[in-house]
Amino acid sequence: MADQQFYDSPTPVEAGLKCCCPRCGEGKLYSGFLKLAPSCDRCGLDYSFADPADGPAFFVMSGVGIVIISIFAWVEVAFHPPIWVHFATVFPALILGCLGTLRPVKSWLVAAQYINKAEQGRFESVGRHDYDSRRL
Repeated sequence: MADQQFYDSPTPVEAGLKCCCPRCGEGKLYSGFLKLAPSCDRCGLDYSFADPADGPAFFVMSGVGIVIISIFAWVEVAFHPPIWVHFATVFPALILGCLGTLRPVKSWLVAAQYINKAEQGRFESVGRHDYDSRRL
């Protein structure tokens, strides 16, 4: 018990913005652009528990898409620019917005999984119910 170490864990949002370990707040979370490292290089936390799946991509595409397309629609109604202006501004904004926010959102979801101790749901069988015995 004396060997147990206590960490001042960051909040999920702090860990997400810093893209750091959700336990110690100092180690690197990624070994590539979006590839999670096997474990924290500072505290040794094994990241095998983390499975954000498609959640980060969904949240990023939805959030960035709503904001950028809303601005696009307002500009179109207010100023009626030529189509090349939209191609030159909207597509780069969508791409850069999504790529710029994907890492922090994925980090935030991994930190939320760690802090909330999220795991795959399991169902326990409560036995067989015989509903046919109650026929009217």
